[in-house]
Amino acid sequence: MSISPWRPGAALAAAAICSIGMLPVARAQSPQAPTYPSAPSPYTPAAPPPLETGGLRPPSSPPPTPAQSETLQQLERAEKEDAGRGLSFFWVDVEGGYEYVALQAFHADSLLDDRLLADDGSGLMLGVGAGVRLIFVTLGARFRLGHFSDWDLWTLGGEVGLNLPVGSLETSFTAGVGYAAIARPSADDAPPGFDAGAIDVSGLDARLGANLDYYVNPLLSFGVRGSFEALFLWRAAASGPSVAGAEVYAEDGQGIGLGVTLGATAGLHF
Repeated sequence: MSISPWRPGAALAAAAICSIGMLPVARAQSPQAPTYPSAPSPYTPAAPPPLETGGLRPPSSPPPTPAQSETLQQLERAEKEDAGRGLSFFWVDVEGGYEYVALQAFHADSLLDDRLLADDGSGLMLGVGAGVRLIFVTLGARFRLGHFSDWDLWTLGGEVGLNLPVGSLETSFTAGVGYAAIARPSADDAPPGFDAGAIDVSGLDARLGANLDYYVNPLLSFGVRGSFEALFLWRAAASGPSVAGAEVYAEDGQGIGLGVTLGATAGLHF
């Protein structure tokens, strides 16, 4: 039996057509990896919410006025010039210097006779003070003792001060009032029967002062000071019979005097 010559070619063509037709089907059946949306990185900072409420935006800060700019410049200048002392709340100081006193400079009414007992003198002054500080204001107490030829003068009273610091320097002004008294009166040429120790002179003391201090560090300061004081003094009559040559002390006496002090001081500040 004879085979037709076109049949082998037809079979090959049919096989090729079948393989081509099956190729899309195989591709369609091959599984594909699913795709997912990318997650945001946890390290990415979230954008800040807008500072708006109800559609309203807060107003921007206005530029500083010339007065505000000048104030800021003064504060910056003060910070540069500041000694860095910080705040102190308690203080104590000691002082020493020269004092001149005239017990009857403004008014004399038989307080002392200026013969047996001198009514003026100059000598060494020692003092101590302590108190509290409220920024620029100080409050405290002060004791002073002046030693003179015929008697000693001591004062004890309260004191208020205004302090003006500029860097390591500080200027201060003080005012005080307190008690004043004569102690240890002695007369070298007293007549027989006259007891100088029985003379009792006391009264009031009012003082104004000015100081200039240098702060070595926030704790320690050294300075100079001067003061002027008014003394209002009274003396009671001596008990017992009058003594010849000392008749003035048989009656009461009074006087208004003054005192001037120049000295140096050292202070501690806490």
